[in-house]
Amino acid sequence: MTGASGFSVSGYGPQRSVWARLFARDSLARRLDWPILLSAIALSVIGAALVYSATRNRTELNQGDPYYFLVRHLLNTGIGFALMIATVWLGHRTLRGAVPILYGISVVLIILVLTPLGATINGSHAWIKLPGGFSLQPSEFVKITIILGMGMLLAARVDAGDKPYPDHRTVLQALGLATVPILIVLLMPDLGSVMVMVIIVLGVLLASGASNRWVLGLMGTGAAGAIAVWQLGVLDEYQINRFAAFANPELDPAGVGYNTNQARIAIGSGGLFGTGLGNGSQTTGQFVPEQQTDFVFTVAGEELGFLGAGLILLLLGLILWRACRIARETTELYGTIVAAGIIAWFAFQSFENVGMTLGIMPVAGLPLPFVSYGGSSMFAVWVAVGLLQSIRVQRPMSA
Repeated sequence: MTGASGFSVSGYGPQRSVWARLFARDSLARRLDWPILLSAIALSVIGAALVYSATRNRTELNQGDPYYFLVRHLLNTGIGFALMIATVWLGHRTLRGAVPILYGISVVLIILVLTPLGATINGSHAWIKLPGGFSLQPSEFVKITIILGMGMLLAARVDAGDKPYPDHRTVLQALGLATVPILIVLLMPDLGSVMVMVIIVLGVLLASGASNRWVLGLMGTGAAGAIAVWQLGVLDEYQINRFAAFANPELDPAGVGYNTNQARIAIGSGGLFGTGLGNGSQTTGQFVPEQQTDFVFTVAGEELGFLGAGLILLLLGLILWRACRIARETTELYGTIVAAGIIAWFAFQSFENVGMTLGIMPVAGLPLPFVSYGGSSMFAVWVAVGLLQSIRVQRPMSA
């Protein structure tokens, strides 16, 4: 029996139904990792609700339109989703060949931040102002090019069968590739992004099979570098104050410690079920700064409660778990490295963002993946999802 469209309604016979064709064993839809995709969509939708609640009464920010940030957040999500589709269509292997171009573009963009084209937003000089009131944070895309670039170098001879693991020369080349953009971002200074990039480098090295001496050496170099940055005065005063407030939570509670104190009050007041979306006194009273971006988790804690905030963490954990499976099951080292770099990125950035609202991590100005408002961040994390999907889609079916 066939329908008006000419496809078999029952799914039997020479013409299969649209549903059967879509989810055939060799189809793209069947190969996609749906838990990652659906979790990312759910987080973006939850983020839209939280962003709306945090900004609907902020007339000094939303230009008198309570839906201003909601619409832009959904638009950013839509663009990010389109970028994910484009990434899957191109494939991580195709992007591997385009790494020199992508790397060059990303380095040029972060250099432009240090020119008069750069702009300071919320104390961080990490943006490029664009026409129409838009802005671009190039460091978000540098995370992707570091992952792809290091993966290209470290996996080249291993995937070709010439070496069982990357040799010392290859590791040095990969570290040199990552060091250049990291140093430029440090000059902005954008310490939060630098922290994420360093964790990405560590994750990539661990996944590549390089000698553990490199990982231990990098950790030691990072510790020495952090001390040097502190002693040489590279950090701005507001960044030093954030670390001081983390070390001593009672330090200047009305000043440098205000954000974290109010964040903990907001999360603690939510209880198990929360006060209800739009009913949080800390959120409606605008007591917590930057609730639509860096401190969006406080809106979840207050208005959705422990269960709602826990759901966000559960969805992020699901993405990380599925990404670990993709990294383990791929048959090429390049795919493993790319997936591992994304895992390190998402895991650390999520932990840092949630941790700073709970007072267990210093404030570093990092968005919560998929949830926080911000175009550059949203685009980057969806491209990362596209890379994970591409690795899964292009693996042999027997893997």
